[in-house]
Amino acid sequence: MFRQLVVVVVCTIMSSLLAAQEFRTEPLSPTDRLYIENQIASIDDIASRSFGRHLSGQKDNDIAIMQRLLDEKIVKPADVRMLQGMGILLGSLLKAEKGLNWIAYTDKYGRSRSLQVPGFTRDYIFPATQISRKAEVGLQVDVSEVYQELEQAIIAIRNRPLL
Repeated sequence: MFRQLVVVVVCTIMSSLLAAQEFRTEPLSPTDRLYIENQIASIDDIASRSFGRHLSGQKDNDIAIMQRLLDEKIVKPADVRMLQGMGILLGSLLKAEKGLNWIAYTDKYGRSRSLQVPGFTRDYIFPATQISRKAEVGLQVDVSEVYQELEQAIIAIRNRPLL
């Protein structure tokens, strides 16, 4: 009986260790923060040069600018960095509107900048690639729809019980 209990305890500890190794999170570094700022600045710069308009941090304005950049093919499917910059901009809008936190998320695939819903430690939002993945495979991107999908993911997370 004792041996079975030891096996169960060891298996439980191993499961916990393996789960802990699946991913880890940490606060953004100064380099991460600068990267986010630079990505948003690059979108603002191209919008300013193309349309004479600037990002404002207002959801409707910024989504309209990104949509126009895509619709007028100023930002093309091959412009992965710019497309990911748009995803980061969407993330920044969500962060401000929904009270989220940017974090650095690392798993076996690498390191990403992610949004965390405060209080939830197993569910994350990855806005940076949401636009680029669609554009890269030739889909027509509706930026407002992408924003709404991310909003729904946040609502789903908030409706889960805290772990």
